[in-house]
Amino acid sequence: MRPGTPHLALGALSGVLAGFASLAVAELVAAVVRPQSSPVVVVGGAAIDATPAPVKDWAIRHLGTDDKLVLQLGILAVISVLALALGVYAMHCRRVGAAGVLLFGALGVAAALSRPDSTGLTDAVPSAVGAVIGALLLYVLVGLLVAVRRSRATERELENDGADLVAAVPEEWDRRGFVLASVSVAAVSAGVGVAGRSLNSSRGRDAIASRERVVLPLPGAPAQPVPKRAELRIAGISPFVTPNNDFYRVDTALVVPRIDVTAWRLRVHGKGVRRPAGYSFDDLLRRELIERDITLTCVSNEVGGPYAGNARWIGVRLADLLAECGVKPPSRGGPADQLVSRSVDGMTIGSPVEDVMDGRDALLAIGMNGEPLPFEHGFPVRMVVPGLYGYVSACKWIQDIELTTFDSYDPYWAKRGWARRAPVKTESRIDTPKPFARPRAGTVIVAGVAWAQHRGIDKVEVRIDDGPWREARLAAEDTRDTWRQWSFPWQATPGGHTLTVRATDRTGRIQTGRRTRTIPDGASGWHSVVVTVA
Repeated sequence: MRPGTPHLALGALSGVLAGFASLAVAELVAAVVRPQSSPVVVVGGAAIDATPAPVKDWAIRHLGTDDKLVLQLGILAVISVLALALGVYAMHCRRVGAAGVLLFGALGVAAALSRPDSTGLTDAVPSAVGAVIGALLLYVLVGLLVAVRRSRATERELENDGADLVAAVPEEWDRRGFVLASVSVAAVSAGVGVAGRSLNSSRGRDAIASRERVVLPLPGAPAQPVPKRAELRIAGISPFVTPNNDFYRVDTALVVPRIDVTAWRLRVHGKGVRRPAGYSFDDLLRRELIERDITLTCVSNEVGGPYAGNARWIGVRLADLLAECGVKPPSRGGPADQLVSRSVDGMTIGSPVEDVMDGRDALLAIGMNGEPLPFEHGFPVRMVVPGLYGYVSACKWIQDIELTTFDSYDPYWAKRGWARRAPVKTESRIDTPKPFARPRAGTVIVAGVAWAQHRGIDKVEVRIDDGPWREARLAAEDTRDTWRQWSFPWQATPGGHTLTVRATDRTGRIQTGRRTRTIPDGASGWHSVVVTVA
């Protein structure tokens, strides 16, 4: 058959209907099997894993927490284009078009099996079932477009062109059948999609209900009250405590895990663990809880970037739990120098055992700013280790701790070119005035935050244009594990000016002005803003 443009358009429509029916069915099956086995999720996860580190860094820097939404929309856009192309091609050869749908289903199956949190063949079922349904629907819909009354074909045509001949008689394709089938496919796909979402929501509601039932006990070792002068009353400066809704989120999870706390377990095992153990959430609640103010920083944070936040965490001392399992740090003869934490989504994060057990307040955190952890930040349990970037310490949705060595195992980010050990660098940021602001001449308050977790900030200096460094006023320190606010009264004169800030940590080390990228162990350099004084 040599279909004309109207038929090709209807073929493209058939491809789109079949493609999205395939996705809807796959989503429903995934809701029954496991939400993380959805084709969009497994393909998106595989795409994230295969993306070069510089591209990931660019996405985090420019898209922020919308990077996952953009990726999913991109996947849907690619599926739409492919579905259109397969629908058009199926007008020439239905079998090849249907086979193309099966091929992309096979790619989904391969992606599902390759995921680090894969449960095996069950994770491949949604992609496989969706592909089969999509292939059958494309074959049937295109068949309705090319169906003709075989009586119009002559015996000679059949003899010359073979038994598979489909005579090109556009006016006699099954219009009514195609319309009814198309509308039915669209309606059923929408219903199946709604059913899948509803089932996923019901699963999520169980986890939400389990979180709502959690009552955090009073900590045995509460945090000291924050000094009154630790927070400056200056418009535009970052608040000393970052609200949970505003706390940055950087991870690779396309679907935020929603875990029923009653089913959660943590396993501790590996090299040098003389007494392997398992813990439930109630087991953690029965231990002594400590409460600490700790600032976290993402290694993807550019100089002056937003991926730093301060919160009050409550949890159990990780060092104590490890010691009970017989773990010793390398400095005391322990054979393991790396702690690998695993998340329910398969993420692996490697932390230096020495740092986790050197006396700092490394936590298995269960609460954040007075409430159970939000799902986005790791409920029911996550790691928090002051002084280390998140990618080597802050495992969310943790379910497994294995003691091993850096020589024998590379966790997720180390395999992608990031450093194995990553202490937080001394950094400072100007929060106000904003870049390209136009303040009035006179006294302008320059203010922001500085951090050097587990070392502390001793001094912050500000430079106007190429002038001398002048010391800013520091707010009171809460602990050396939190950031400090600072301010500087600037007598602004008309014209364009460049404001630059640098900090000095408690070891006496001055923040370097040498600019480096975030890869492999965090950005460095001085933060500057350009303003025009009216």
